[in-house]
Amino acid sequence: MNIKIQGGRIIDPANELDQIADLYISNGTISAIGAAPAGFSADQTIDATGLIVSPGLIDLCANLREPGYTRKGNIASETAAAAAGGITTLCTPPTTKPIADNTAVVDLIQDLAQQAGKTRVLPMGALTQGLAGEQLSPMHALQQAGCVAFTNVREPISSSLIMARCLEYAATHDLLVMFQAQDAELAAGGAMHDDTTCTRLGLNGIPETAETIEVARCLLLIEQTGVRAHFGQLSCERSVKMVMEARDRGLNVTADIAIQNLLLTDENVSGFNPNFHLIPPLRSQLDRAGLRQALLTDGFQAICSDHQPHELAAKQAPFAATEPGMTGVETLLSLSLMLVEQGLVDMPQMLSKLTSGPAEVLGLELGTLGEGKPADICIFDPEASWTLTEENSRSAGVNTPFLGHELKGVVKYTLLDGAVVFEGE
Repeated sequence: MNIKIQGGRIIDPANELDQIADLYISNGTISAIGAAPAGFSADQTIDATGLIVSPGLIDLCANLREPGYTRKGNIASETAAAAAGGITTLCTPPTTKPIADNTAVVDLIQDLAQQAGKTRVLPMGALTQGLAGEQLSPMHALQQAGCVAFTNVREPISSSLIMARCLEYAATHDLLVMFQAQDAELAAGGAMHDDTTCTRLGLNGIPETAETIEVARCLLLIEQTGVRAHFGQLSCERSVKMVMEARDRGLNVTADIAIQNLLLTDENVSGFNPNFHLIPPLRSQLDRAGLRQALLTDGFQAICSDHQPHELAAKQAPFAATEPGMTGVETLLSLSLMLVEQGLVDMPQMLSKLTSGPAEVLGLELGTLGEGKPADICIFDPEASWTLTEENSRSAGVNTPFLGHELKGVVKYTLLDGAVVFEGE
């Protein structure tokens, strides 16, 4: 099918492109920008006048809850929500039931995603069997089955020897390892950032050292083994600085930040709203300032949603007893646009953290509008406003502190491999 996207502001950070032009799609790939290819005849024309045309967004961490936790969400519902948010590719952690430490689970996830047909779903495999931190998972077989990275999420690997063996094996096969750094003992029982707000509310805190100590340990082992590594959802300024310094020393290491940690701080938790119960927690204003500074200097490569849908009951308890996490795929673009509206970055810089940056982390030829590349495209109105409500949420979870807030940035079309998978009003 041939599609012409007409008159939009095309922003492609990977190719440093920012211009008003027409874009042409043939057989699921980008065929040209500007002048039409010879003999091109459009089967469909999309009027993008006044809209931004960007590569489809890539989300490095989105929990889809299937298999095993379908009371919270499923692949069909969460990928539909992602497509409505302009996301065309997402990585999903191995925290399913059963855990994604065998090829059968990985195959099931990919089959269900293909049936849903809304986004490209890239599974992450378990770094250790059962995420128990004791025995290596069959990483090479999982990679062959489609896993793009390996992680133990926030389940501890207390033995540095076992961690080193995992990283050595991954390095041998050039596998990407993702860390969600947290010292389990220091974080045990904590519900929010350990600071004055936490004390005032009478909650147990999670100190910055719960993250920074584990980042330091992982970096030393990364340096020893030479593995290709990524730190996901860092929340502390010091953590990001350590990763930046390691990269300056020549380590092959990248990082991402969840959008909520760039916008909110622990002071937002003042009302015991369980939707602010997040892991990693919202940190101090100084940490947020440090993360924003790293954004300006390209200290990290991607912004993610850290999407974690929950059923209603999971958030109906005293703050510390609720399950942590918030939904984010539908709001990732709109919340990221706040960074532009606040004057922290310009539109191309912001979009690079949602497109070419995460593609670079994964080592995939996505996140670009280059000729011959997959036609994964997000077309959105950066000035139009909308409000996420329980009624219009496509995600099965509505556990977000931004529920009911007016947001800017309305997705009009999302295309995956040249097919329209979402069309807004």
